[in-house]
Amino acid sequence: MTAILVAGGAGYVGAHVCRALARNGFLPVALDDLSAGKREFAKWGPLVEARIDDAAAIDAALARWDIKGCVHLAGSIEVGRSMREPLAFWRNNVAASLVLIERLSATAIGAIVFSSTAAVYGAPDSVPIPESHPLRPANPYGETKLAIERVLAALRAAGGPAWMALRYFNAAGAAFADGIGEAHEPETHLIPLACLAALGQAPMLSVMGDDYDTPDGTAIRDYVHVEDLADAHVAALRACFEGRSGAYNLGSGTGHSVSEVIETVARIGARPVPFRIVPRRAGDVARLVADPTAAGRDLAWRAGRSDLDGIVDSAWRWHMSQSGPI
Repeated sequence: MTAILVAGGAGYVGAHVCRALARNGFLPVALDDLSAGKREFAKWGPLVEARIDDAAAIDAALARWDIKGCVHLAGSIEVGRSMREPLAFWRNNVAASLVLIERLSATAIGAIVFSSTAAVYGAPDSVPIPESHPLRPANPYGETKLAIERVLAALRAAGGPAWMALRYFNAAGAAFADGIGEAHEPETHLIPLACLAALGQAPMLSVMGDDYDTPDGTAIRDYVHVEDLADAHVAALRACFEGRSGAYNLGSGTGHSVSEVIETVARIGARPVPFRIVPRRAGDVARLVADPTAAGRDLAWRAGRSDLDGIVDSAWRWHMSQSGPI
């Protein structure tokens, strides 16, 4: 059984990736310091409790399980916090990642799949956004992700491992039947916040702006089911083992407004979502929608579970499973 190191494997996306790897015959070895991940999410393989810049722990894991590839999902993800604390993001997302990548390349590992983001594009010139769009991130979060993409490309050019950067749009949903779902602390993402507000477990939802140039005035985003994302990582690993490298968008190709998401949560949950309108968040744009054509062509991947009803239904069931009916 081929062992894969999953940095951030006890986190939201990481746990779903470990599940998908295990279902496809790999042994996922989660590397996570549990600062954001959850111990109970690391259930499909061994857990190495360490930071990604702990060279000794990484070397020991690589040797113990004869690791052949890595999925790197660890790092800081909150865009707003990156604006307030840029040094922390450069430290966590770049400096720490360089240690991990150095140790991986020292063992002649064959594949690195990196969790990147649509934030590498910044404000789009057109929608949907293809991979050929100019790369001009508007915040330190996007800048740090792009920096690692460039490190991996340069390393490959110098004879290093094959790599893939998967540029997520808006990950959402849950594999609720297996006990994993979106549980960030603090939570900043729309769908879980709407679910929690409807359940009375979070404050009234703040809708950041209703004056965008969109049909209902609220911002439009591309939501992709986390299980679809997880499948893409398996496909990307296999492509890397074939010697292929590159960057790919992961999205559904369809945009949904904030108001549409709220209405969907209210309908599926059969209860209202309390919300209020607040000013726009600095740096937000009206529309962010992926062009996922390249991932379909090159990785034979598509977002087959990513209709909005399916995403919201799985997220709602996850939150209900954590709280019980109320």
